[in-house]
Amino acid sequence: MNHRLFAILCFFWIATTHAAVCCTIPVFRFALDRWEADRFKLVIPADVAAKSEILDLLRPLRAGGKANLDITTGRSGQATRAELFSPQNGMRPVWAGELSAASLTALLDSPGRVALMNHILEGDSVTWVIVDTGTPADDAEVERITKRLNFLKLAAALPVQDPNDPDSQLGPGPELKLEFRVMRLRLDDLAEKLLIDMLAGPEGKVDTSKPFAAAVFGRGRVLGAWQLSQLDETGLEDACMFLIGRCSCRVKNENPGWDLLMNVDWVKTLEKTAEQRKTGIKQSTAETKPQLPETAQVAAGAPKSDRVTRWMLCGSFLLLSVALLMLRRK
Repeated sequence: MNHRLFAILCFFWIATTHAAVCCTIPVFRFALDRWEADRFKLVIPADVAAKSEILDLLRPLRAGGKANLDITTGRSGQATRAELFSPQNGMRPVWAGELSAASLTALLDSPGRVALMNHILEGDSVTWVIVDTGTPADDAEVERITKRLNFLKLAAALPVQDPNDPDSQLGPGPELKLEFRVMRLRLDDLAEKLLIDMLAGPEGKVDTSKPFAAAVFGRGRVLGAWQLSQLDETGLEDACMFLIGRCSCRVKNENPGWDLLMNVDWVKTLEKTAEQRKTGIKQSTAETKPQLPETAQVAAGAPKSDRVTRWMLCGSFLLLSVALLMLRRK
């Protein structure tokens, strides 16, 4: 092997080693700590927006509401009903209808979204939301998925965390742990219609008239949605392993997925959760309509020594020195 080729390989090894040790935070936690939820847009007809009762209704939202929602007024005569658009699709509304106190409340929140928030704040790695009709066939599919997730919790492990690594510092929030959860919604649940449509994706990734599953993580972000009949063990494992693996790409828009509309101030809520962990006061959970999740907590592997990381870095500097000497001699 000539000197120049050896030097190039040394530089390549150093670069890949640095990438491997630069961040050990799992994708699901990196998203919770640092990825702000994309904002939905609610467009209100001009004549509706001018009504005093609507002005009073929207004033708290315009003055710094918790939801990832922007409110705009349509041009006069262009729209006859309010429309909600997802961040990824500004042409096809995810909801349209008459704006009232009741409809606005349903837009901002639902029992299913409260349940998702609670699961996230409890530290779950990913919540698999299964939307089905409750038939025996659906029950069998849910049991299959649950068994596979329980197996993955036993077989998988989170990346080892180095508390002294400045690139891998966790933000305020729940304890970092490996936990998968299953939550079921009924296809005919009118209170969750908007959530079901958002889970299906901005482009209608799945047919919402048939059972499907979606993986939710971070600040209410959906990794993807699959028809229940097409979600095999390989797809389930790939999604889970991606979310619990190291975050190799920190740019949110370069990662797959889309966001849900949730009425949560994540910064303040995560700080409150961290404070409650310190004081020993458990985060209170609201009553939710969805069925209780079918999960079994499995402890993640014990942290390993950071000697491996130190040896890798020392080896990198040694190889760098050798490579530079060879290049100078060349």
